Amino acid sequence: MPQPHPVDTADTATHTLVIDTDPGADDVIALLFAMAAPERLKLQALTTVAGNVQLAKTSRNARLACEWAGRPDIPVYAGALRPLKRTPIYAANIHGKEGLTGVDVYEPAAPLAEGHAVDYLVRMLRAAPEKSVTLAMLGPQTNLALALEQAPDIARGLRELVLMAGAHFNGGNITPTAEFNVFADPHAAEAVLLRSGVPITMLPLDVTHKILTSEARIARLRALGNRAGAIVADILDAYAPQEMKHYDMPGGPVHDATVTAYLLQPSLFKGKRIHVEIDSREGMGFGQTVADWYGSLRRPANVNWIADGDAQGFFDLLTAHIARLP
Repeated sequence: MPQPHPVDTADTATHTLVIDTDPGADDVIALLFAMAAPERLKLQALTTVAGNVQLAKTSRNARLACEWAGRPDIPVYAGALRPLKRTPIYAANIHGKEGLTGVDVYEPAAPLAEGHAVDYLVRMLRAAPEKSVTLAMLGPQTNLALALEQAPDIARGLRELVLMAGAHFNGGNITPTAEFNVFADPHAAEAVLLRSGVPITMLPLDVTHKILTSEARIARLRALGNRAGAIVADILDAYAPQEMKHYDMPGGPVHDATVTAYLLQPSLFKGKRIHVEIDSREGMGFGQTVADWYGSLRRPANVNWIADGDAQGFFDLLTAHIARLP
């Protein structure tokens, strides 16, 4: 694989941020990470979608993350119950039947915010200044696809999309060619690429499988001595071994948390702008992210594709932020 070009983005940017998510173990870590950086990430709301587990459970887990971070003030809006067209699939075999393993799961004190996540996105983005909102997407892209279909004008409020999605050099994690978040709703991923018209950064398996846990990295989190550090360490101890075994890797990836790290310190990552399409046709390639790394198609670049990252820098940044939480 060729050496990727560095991403030219400042490490001091602030973001008016909404996170669309389907928690999931790595999602919860990404959320705790983001909520520990209020001076940089002005988190307006979480929107949830069915993905790793059913919507009721992803919505509960998102509210648990807010509770564990001491941020019950952040509203959580429940969104799409199912993909746009395909039969729903889940990843309970990886994340457990509740979407979280290694920690006790319970009903959090704060209720869901009233209203549907898609309606919230439409209302919020219409009211936002032009190109002002960063939307981080950690699961299937169903909510945004529905919002753009309902109100194409909302794209004007988006500054950028930062997605944990896709795979190219790595190969897939749900089929030989497809990454789960795209495979779970390829029609939504296709619609977002075609309709949003805003800058898109993708952090695919190509990079997340290079940023791996180790016993020492998890031990540093546990040694923080706070509740959040113990929660993250417990989740990783339960979650990482499955992927280590499946892929014969020395550590486990923390996929969605790379999105938070990218927002806070993009210089940890390297990639380049390329043309990307989604294969939504039935067959072996269903849900594949077709990443034209070498420019063979000679089509305009539409995605900033991240291909490499600094693993130790990621864990240093994650640990420093989790240390801030209760």
